[in-house]
Amino acid sequence: MSGIVLTADSTCDLTKELCKRYDVKGYTPLHIVMGEKSYEDGVNINPPDIYKNFDATGTLPKTSAVNVGEYIEFFKRFTEQGLSVIHINLGSALSSTHQNAVAAASQLENVYPVDSCNLSSGSGHLVIEASRLISEGKLSAAEIAEKVKGMTAKVHASFVIDKLDYLRAGGRCSTLAMLGANLLRIKPSIFVDNSDGSMTVGKKYRGRLENVLIQYIDEQLASYDNIRKDKVFITHAGIGEKYVKLCYDHVLSKGYFDEIFITTASCTISSHCGPGTLGILFMTE
Repeated sequence: MSGIVLTADSTCDLTKELCKRYDVKGYTPLHIVMGEKSYEDGVNINPPDIYKNFDATGTLPKTSAVNVGEYIEFFKRFTEQGLSVIHINLGSALSSTHQNAVAAASQLENVYPVDSCNLSSGSGHLVIEASRLISEGKLSAAEIAEKVKGMTAKVHASFVIDKLDYLRAGGRCSTLAMLGANLLRIKPSIFVDNSDGSMTVGKKYRGRLENVLIQYIDEQLASYDNIRKDKVFITHAGIGEKYVKLCYDHVLSKGYFDEIFITTASCTISSHCGPGTLGILFMTE
């Protein structure tokens, strides 16, 4: 691997199997503050814990970035062995994690943070792309980081949210809007702007969740004529297995992709969108 290691934030939402397959050497967990206790995302807290707490209290946890000191200690595990580090960060428009990683890298040598301009398995796509470039053994860590940065505009991430309760609790919509949307079965789609990583509301679907998900998938796959065929992610938060299978089978029936990865959103992502969320995330050429 030419002395290069690959790491990422916990928010990239790759399974343990995918991390092993693509030789991801470590995650930096974001912090989840619930009540008076701070947890590490995916280490000592998982999404069901957040859902259970919200059902009991009606309050959401706070999320916070990995700080500079934590990044320094994490990166030093590798740099002190003479290794170079490529680190894929949650988009800088969404969190200060990338800025903190950059600040830590400035105090070390051979550490290359990459702003994914994305979240969840949108960032996961870039982790896989970086892994493939490392395994080829043709480029330096700095060159690979630059090449991966150039891929951010090719990643397309979006989600459909079943209910707006978590958006309301997080101050992202009013109680009136939430009640009206839930009553009318309105299910908004959320898109990541891959130019800067900000999030925008897309089409507002209406109807039963299973019908909405099929329509959403069809429209997303029809929106681009140059979709990469090698892989696609179906990433979800607290949604029933029957919906995951429905979406997997529907995507599979299209014959678009060589591999379909199913992953679960991290605590950081899940705490903002809530249960009943599902997205399809892919790349274009």
